Amino acid sequence: MYPQYATVIFLLIAMGVLQGQSSHEMDITRWKATASRIEIIRDHWGIPHIYAPTDADAIFGMMYAQCEDDFPRVERNYLDATGQMALALGPDYIWQDLRTRLWMDSTTAIQHYNEAPNWLKNWCNAFADGINYYLHTHPETKPLWIQQFRPWMPFMFTEGSIGGDITRVPLQALQAFYDEEDRIGMADLTPDYLDEPSGSNGFAISKKITTEGRALLLINPHTSFYFRSEQHIVSEEGLNVYGAATWGQFFIYQGFNEHCGWMHTSTYADALDTYEETIVEQQGRLFYQHGKDVRPLTTKIVTIAYIENGQIKERTFTTYHTHHGPVIGKEGNKWLTFSMMNRPTDALLQDVGRMKANGYKRFKKVS
Repeated sequence: MYPQYATVIFLLIAMGVLQGQSSHEMDITRWKATASRIEIIRDHWGIPHIYAPTDADAIFGMMYAQCEDDFPRVERNYLDATGQMALALGPDYIWQDLRTRLWMDSTTAIQHYNEAPNWLKNWCNAFADGINYYLHTHPETKPLWIQQFRPWMPFMFTEGSIGGDITRVPLQALQAFYDEEDRIGMADLTPDYLDEPSGSNGFAISKKITTEGRALLLINPHTSFYFRSEQHIVSEEGLNVYGAATWGQFFIYQGFNEHCGWMHTSTYADALDTYEETIVEQQGRLFYQHGKDVRPLTTKIVTIAYIENGQIKERTFTTYHTHHGPVIGKEGNKWLTFSMMNRPTDALLQDVGRMKANGYKRFKKVS
């Protein structure tokens, strides 16, 4: 079905029907062609069930339905993931954006997108198209800042996948280190991301000990009631998955298909580490101790744009990095660096592989 529509659009262009159209008008033509192939049925509880001929079409419908339910949450998650909170909400979010930009930027995300497998690019294109088509068909929806979603954005928002979580980096410690004015006379702040226990519970029960001989998976996510959307996504290419997706993501974070069920894979194991660095100054340059050697600290200039009193302003920071990761604070006379597994392409491959796993062996391989 998909190739037929692609052929029709190609023939229209060749015949000159679409010639003279702007890029945006051609986007609209493509979006409408995709939407015509998708059916979204909401059940008695309002849960969307998306049916489409291809996986990519299903993702288009998945994102469109998410935006119908709560576009503000979709946009806010990408404002956060792309380091643009301060542009939408003001200078109070400068430090949150700086934390994001210590690891992630659009240039790197675009590179990941360009190097991704073609099928994953198609999913990412469908992600952007589905949200943008929603905005086109709902002019009453006014984004805070992001007027157009891009297919590279999922590479900056893989929360719930393999790897770390930058929210473990305390913003107070970050500000105390990088804000010249506030740093003077401010007490050293010890990272507090382990002070308050958090997490979720999951219980897997073997079919051997259940009455009906069916395995059970019980999930108790410690999140607010509206923290994730609930969806059912089906395609003729074999996608058939139900569960909870974080707003703005095109994979089921917690759920099941016909063969497997999963909670999620967020974990501290081999993903996050904080290091104390001994800083040494030599001839006006900064180094850090590594074993018996000293290595030069690398620097990266990061500019954070923010809105204040209706005007866009900027603050520029010189950030420091060791081979462990960026400097995120200070404790006593030690600088603290944060090491995080940051493999967005692998994360997305895991997310998709999990949804399409056809048994425990395959599930274990992708997870």
